[in-house]
Amino acid sequence: MSDKQSAEVNDNPTTHLNLPDKVSVVIVTFNAAKTLQACLNSIYKQNYSNIEIVIIDGKSTDDTVKIIEANSNKIGFWISEPDSGIYDAMNKALNHITGKWVYFLGADDTLLDDFSALCYELKVPGAFYYGSVLSRGMKCSGLVSEYYQAKIGIYHQAIIYSAEIFKKYKFDTRYRVSADYALNMQCWKDKTIPFVFKDYIIADFNHTGVSSSGPDDVFFADKSSLIRKNFGNRIWMRYMFRRMKEKLRGEK
Repeated sequence: MSDKQSAEVNDNPTTHLNLPDKVSVVIVTFNAAKTLQACLNSIYKQNYSNIEIVIIDGKSTDDTVKIIEANSNKIGFWISEPDSGIYDAMNKALNHITGKWVYFLGADDTLLDDFSALCYELKVPGAFYYGSVLSRGMKCSGLVSEYYQAKIGIYHQAIIYSAEIFKKYKFDTRYRVSADYALNMQCWKDKTIPFVFKDYIIADFNHTGVSSSGPDDVFFADKSSLIRKNFGNRIWMRYMFRRMKEKLRGEK
């Protein structure tokens, strides 16, 4: 598998017959009032004609819920209640999506026009589609090798998942920051999930979210065993050799 690789919907039933597959965009929020409206606006600007928005809020204490309420006519489902972290909320969202495809967007991130272009490319059933993102103004990721996927992973803002994937897998909430990384490893190992890369830059990734909150110590304690389990001994040995050289150079 080396190449593992919203508009509001018109209520006219005849129009529904011509719609492409629904894409559920999941946004997990907690005290996101400063960025949420811009995030939502970037979804509204998309020309893909069948996007559903699902918001899971962790009982925000700022104006986040007011913003959600003000946009509620464009949101398919939302709830505000305590949760156990971002991946608990993302798992919760999966119980409320109705799309054939699922995309997880940070409340401080924004979609670019190419998101719609990638949505129109979603043709392979059960697939894991990914493109690239902007990070600090630079294109990141692109087509990743097996080793890159094991060592670094794919930005979750670059990925559109088949909803079928989540009938088999969920985010491991033991991993505070990197549960998406761990899930993508499982997907890579699963020979029934095609990975399809399309060269679009679909989102502008902001570094102020959960990924900026420090290292995921539980994940990094498990990382080498996860690589061995999901990628096999060859990739694991290459990773361990790289780690040994880093330690000898005094790198963390």
